[in-house]
Amino acid sequence: MPRDPLLGGPLSAAGGGEASPEQPGDDGFDPDDAGYDEQLRPLALDDVVGQRKVVERLRIILEAARRRGDPLSHLLLDGPPGIGKTTLATVLPRELGADVQITSGPSLSAPKDLLPYLTNATRGSVLFIDEIHRLPPTVEEFIYPAMEDFRIDITLGEGLNARTINMSLEPFTVIGATTRSGMLTAPLRDRFVTREHLDFYDVEDIHEIVRRNAKKLKTTIDEAAAKAIALRSRGVPRKANNLLRWARDFVDAHGHPSITDEIADEALSMLEVDLIGLDSLDRKYLQALMTVFSGGPAGMQAIAHSLNIAGETIEDDIEPFLLRIGFVQRTPRGRMITRAAVEHLGAEFDFAPDEDDQGQLF
Repeated sequence: MPRDPLLGGPLSAAGGGEASPEQPGDDGFDPDDAGYDEQLRPLALDDVVGQRKVVERLRIILEAARRRGDPLSHLLLDGPPGIGKTTLATVLPRELGADVQITSGPSLSAPKDLLPYLTNATRGSVLFIDEIHRLPPTVEEFIYPAMEDFRIDITLGEGLNARTINMSLEPFTVIGATTRSGMLTAPLRDRFVTREHLDFYDVEDIHEIVRRNAKKLKTTIDEAAAKAIALRSRGVPRKANNLLRWARDFVDAHGHPSITDEIADEALSMLEVDLIGLDSLDRKYLQALMTVFSGGPAGMQAIAHSLNIAGETIEDDIEPFLLRIGFVQRTPRGRMITRAAVEHLGAEFDFAPDEDDQGQLF
């Protein structure tokens, strides 16, 4: 049986062939970057940086499963994109020496798509479903008995000639990952014994990730340069890895021996990423809100039309970080810029007293 380059164990996939790759989606996974992600992902739980409380709780369920000789309890990981849900989902089966199958919610359009994964599951193996909130209702209902009783009911034929076959499964573990846990139905969410929320990383943790991954990429980086990348990463390891790879390409293209603070600043300036991680689109959004809409309030679609971009881009890509750092407020009347954003842009802007006070209420 072929070996899994990510987990070091045998591949276990639908139909007995190679493991199905994840599909691009909300979590930002791209099969073209699979080799890069595998190169930088931790191989053991001891190598995971950050998410300390989550990791400690996972150690407990891992040790309990080892001592009992039982499979892991079903696990749901939720949180923003790029913060390590897939990493943890692949580290856990490696810690147990178990097989893993990887799929995603959008790729399971009907129960028949899920059936090969369930029938190929071995005792203690892991089925990782990324973007599990996007499972169709028919697939979701089909997986309920598999998760609870390790069995599935297969209906053969139609009408009066139809008959149901009850098939037993080996005890296995479902690990689900989602960026939108609120979209999960209550019956599916309640079937996960363990639920963990992954949050954004501290600058110190991102700094350590950059230092470690620079070694994996066989490049030399100064402490100040690693800190500069960490500060611009928005607390997201995937963002930090992307910036690190860009800095490495920059020094290689220009023949520099290492990534220094000055070179990192030059490389990131070329990307138009400022000192706190805002890119050109973020600044255009703030500038439009400040100049075109006089600081707000303004509706999302109105802002989108002024920037000539899709409203979903604003809601999913631009606003989350700006809201988190307090540069934008969402009020019942629309989006409003804050004093902190104006000060960061170095602009001069007079807030109307009534609008500023009203904005602080929400």
